[in-house]
Amino acid sequence: MKDLTNGSIPRHIVAMALPIAIGMIVQTVYFLIDLYFVGQLGMTALAGVNAAGNVTFLILGLTQILGVGTVALISHAVGRKDQANANKIFNQAIGLSFLFGLVTLALGYGLAETYLQAISNDTATIEAGKTYLYWFIPNLALQFALVAISSALRGTGIVKPTMVVQLISIIINIILSPILIAGWFTGYPMGVAGAGLASSIAILAAVFMLWYYFHKLEDYVQVDGKQFKPDWTLWKKIISIGFPAGGEFLLMFFYMGVIYWLIQGFGPSAQAGFGLGSKVMQAVFVPALALAFALPAVVGQNFGAQKYERVQRCFTSAVGMISGLMFLLTLVALFSGEWLLSFFSNDVEVLAVGLGFLSLIAFNFIPSGIIFTCSGLLQGLGNTWPAFYSMASRLILFVVPAIWLTQQPGFEIKQVWYLSIATTIVQAIISVLLVRREMKIKLVSSEPQDVTESIA
Repeated sequence: MKDLTNGSIPRHIVAMALPIAIGMIVQTVYFLIDLYFVGQLGMTALAGVNAAGNVTFLILGLTQILGVGTVALISHAVGRKDQANANKIFNQAIGLSFLFGLVTLALGYGLAETYLQAISNDTATIEAGKTYLYWFIPNLALQFALVAISSALRGTGIVKPTMVVQLISIIINIILSPILIAGWFTGYPMGVAGAGLASSIAILAAVFMLWYYFHKLEDYVQVDGKQFKPDWTLWKKIISIGFPAGGEFLLMFFYMGVIYWLIQGFGPSAQAGFGLGSKVMQAVFVPALALAFALPAVVGQNFGAQKYERVQRCFTSAVGMISGLMFLLTLVALFSGEWLLSFFSNDVEVLAVGLGFLSLIAFNFIPSGIIFTCSGLLQGLGNTWPAFYSMASRLILFVVPAIWLTQQPGFEIKQVWYLSIATTIVQAIISVLLVRREMKIKLVSSEPQDVTESIA
């Protein structure tokens, strides 16, 4: 356990963020490796895998429900020096991860084809996406166990074990991808199916390694099978805190799905280009996201310890750091976008769409950084509904005009990107206003807020 209630706040945030960034880079590289080798298979394969890969946002939403609730409750318990409560929360989170994983397997295999048919009208693209998903779904199901374990560690201020395990898993994925996708050494190329299988095997190894770590090395929170029995009150508490944050990603899944649907009339090259540009954007976002993901544990421990002035300084420090970083990343996207995209495709049409998307959407980066910061602070305070509301407002403001635009003569794909920029700026403003309101409510009482009362 690491005490985050004393010492330099920026130093705590950065120290937490560095291993988180490495872990997030690992997760991003999972998909980029697949994207690189799949890109060699042609435009249709690339479009199919990108469309199928959007399901990752859906799973991220569900894992956020589990992860955010776990981090918030455990970090508050740590701030109160309540080890027994922290341990019970961890084991209940493990139980929830099993349930979420089983539901993912059932729904994934049952609805994969239906989802792809809804966002694409190209038969070859749908078939490629379905093949990839069928082998990638185990990876999605195992994400819940990985998140439960890593969130418990993050809530106690520990992030390095997760980083090490993820680094090992990415090495496994790097080795397996060319073997399974392109048939290196085996002479049996599996194509897009190999991309999904490589990722699934790699994350299975990561889950086993983290499970072993908890059994042998962790001493603050430990795996205890006797505490797996569902405590419905605690399950409700984890989900109620995590649901709005998870809802942000669920809305993002819908948002991305709407874009795929809006641009399907421009053909597979447009969907492949948008998918490629958005994946590169996500990779560029990693450093800023890592700072935002480090924020909940620092805020949570200080909030649990009733050090409210430090909570306020957490927000101002994070806004400054993340906005400055996003400015630099904007320059990277504007001046190096074509170079970044060229790693994954040499198709002229795909690159043109991807570069058009990235060169415009780069102006979203600083507002997006502010949104990430607001979300991180709200997670640490244990109330993520305001972040959900701000994302919902963006979705409504985007979808209605976007559908109207598609019905107008002369509709162009870049109009979708302009609308995205405008709605992101509006969301950032709404997020800041909601955060200021939440801090006025939560940081005035002399008693800690009733979100993590001891659970005996």
